[in-house]
Amino acid sequence: MSTATMTEVWHPNVGTFVAQTRKMLINGQWVNAQSGKTFPTYDPATGKVLAHVTEGDKADIDLAVQAARKAFEQGPWRKMTSSDRGKVIWRLADLLESNLEEFAQLESLDNGKPLTIARAADVPLAVDLFRYMAGWTTKIEGNTIPISVPYMPGAEFLAYTRREPVGVVGQIIPWNFPLLMAAWKLGPALAVGCTIVMKPAEQTPLSALRLGELIIEAGFPEGVVNIVPGYGETAGAALASHPDVDKVAFTGSTEVGKLILNAASGNLKKVTLELGGKSPSLVLSDADLESGIPGVASAIFFNHGQCCAAGSRLYVEKSIFDTVVAGVADQAKQITLGPGMNPSTQMGPLVSVEQQQRVLEYLESGLAEGAEAVAGGKRRGDQGYFVEPTVLVKTTSTMKVIQEEIFGPVVCAEPFQDVDEVIQKANNNIYGLAAAVWTKDLSKAHRIAARLRAGTVWINCHNIFDAALPFGGYKQSGWGREMGHEALDLYTEVKSVCAKLA
Repeated sequence: MSTATMTEVWHPNVGTFVAQTRKMLINGQWVNAQSGKTFPTYDPATGKVLAHVTEGDKADIDLAVQAARKAFEQGPWRKMTSSDRGKVIWRLADLLESNLEEFAQLESLDNGKPLTIARAADVPLAVDLFRYMAGWTTKIEGNTIPISVPYMPGAEFLAYTRREPVGVVGQIIPWNFPLLMAAWKLGPALAVGCTIVMKPAEQTPLSALRLGELIIEAGFPEGVVNIVPGYGETAGAALASHPDVDKVAFTGSTEVGKLILNAASGNLKKVTLELGGKSPSLVLSDADLESGIPGVASAIFFNHGQCCAAGSRLYVEKSIFDTVVAGVADQAKQITLGPGMNPSTQMGPLVSVEQQQRVLEYLESGLAEGAEAVAGGKRRGDQGYFVEPTVLVKTTSTMKVIQEEIFGPVVCAEPFQDVDEVIQKANNNIYGLAAAVWTKDLSKAHRIAARLRAGTVWINCHNIFDAALPFGGYKQSGWGREMGHEALDLYTEVKSVCAKLA
């Protein structure tokens, strides 16, 4: 494993974009913060300042919510035909696709992820999400309901339901997939006719702000989408608690999700939460190891392990445990670390010095409690926020590295002998976001999938996402679902209408 050197391959527009202090988008205009403050965003590969961004706080959130409320109550967005609304969303998808390389480079620079991954996954998946949701705009339907009223014999009624937009939505975006998570939240809200105030993560605001430029270009009316960068403790808290926000959607840690929930209680706004995970991968003795070993390695090392669904707990049937662990460790040792913008990089740095320190503290804790690193286990280099891909063995269920979400490239491997026992172990966690089963016996795989307490179960694969496939968690992994038609339900209210005909 080697640390690749930086390669300058910036898109012409990217250099210009990061060179200017980025403003916030409120009511269709790019404006400075009321306070005049800005904050830096850093290049995780070097630790150096990448760009400066306007710092929003409560005063700016107030203005953005006012703009969103006016756009919802008085603007043309809700009055558009559903077909016309779909065309605008589709146009945004086209614009994003035509600027794919620019967005991929912004994501790589700001987040640290390999440019190859941003090109192949982050941006195309965001494009697909907008197109999928654009198609739903004409299919948000209610029902006619035959009713019987025993105390009005002979009366006739027309009863039906309408699905209407919930209103002004606050959306708080994480830093691990900045563009894609913004799309996951924007798509369904826009499809049903909501207006939005979005706060991107302070670590990675650039792609959301560039997306704001495309939103204007696509023809969204003023105030429909407002983007206010800032810190979670100020801008995020103000958005979650705002009395004129009808719903808040958050993706991030379970700890912060609970704070969001408490803040939202003031006006009982609706809340959806996509939170943490500690996802188990179960490898049975009859698994195809030629695909299974790289599969479970990718499950944890994809996106540097900064993935809520990462396969961070690896349970392997005892007869093949040594083979699988050796294979995953070999995969880890072959990963090339480096700046995301380097074409040879397979794993970039963690997003921030705080995240790097968090992961290193978990490693210290695990090793101190008796775990053993058969690959990785420490920081890489003295520049940037790099941590080696790590495989831990000799872990026990009481260790922090097993119970808590590390959110880094660290997998804990344990052997098992009994399937019933390992299912119980897999479910013995506060999280329930995802899981994976590796076996050639598909009947057994489906039986196990039914017993795993997780919102997504992958069979002989991991990290497969599609705009039509709902994603979300059980237990403390959150409330509600992203993507799929289930997401649309969470941005609508159901209204019953009953008319007496005779």
